[in-house]
Amino acid sequence: MPPSAALSRLADLLRRGIGARPRTTPSVSRTSAAPAGPAAGPGAGYPGDFPGVPSMQYAPRPDGRPDPGEVVWTWVPYEEDHSRGKDRPVLLVGRDGAWLLGLPLTSKDHDRDAAQEHRAGRDWVDIGSGPWDRAGRPSEVRVNRVLRVDPAAVRREGAVLSRALFEQVADAVRADRR
Repeated sequence: MPPSAALSRLADLLRRGIGARPRTTPSVSRTSAAPAGPAAGPGAGYPGDFPGVPSMQYAPRPDGRPDPGEVVWTWVPYEEDHSRGKDRPVLLVGRDGAWLLGLPLTSKDHDRDAAQEHRAGRDWVDIGSGPWDRAGRPSEVRVNRVLRVDPAAVRREGAVLSRALFEQVADAVRADRR
């Protein structure tokens, strides 16, 4: 694709707030098993959630690969048992070496039980609806759990979040992790 066409496509995707593109990895069945592979990077058993405050950057690119600023679907380990998990939407916010960093999304409304969720160690920010949810349900992103995501485990890309909304989420992550 010529550079001018690629820039035009990126501008169109950002203007519309979506970035659905063809899969870049084969479809993987939804299982509870962790990705397998070498212990030193993506594909390894889950090394644990990212500690501290990640360096977050908004960098979506229409190149068919997952980038920060995009909502993708991938395997997410359970907090209490990293050997189990499920396929979920995740907002990518940065990188940690070869791993991507992401925040899990949910379509469950936590506004009514925000105090209970906070006591349980879960803080959420509303991000509205988008093409990552085929039913068009409003979503919330968890800002106090930063996942490491294997780029090869991304099953599909659902959307490019607007820069303004991405910055609101990044500010909430920074405030929560101080």
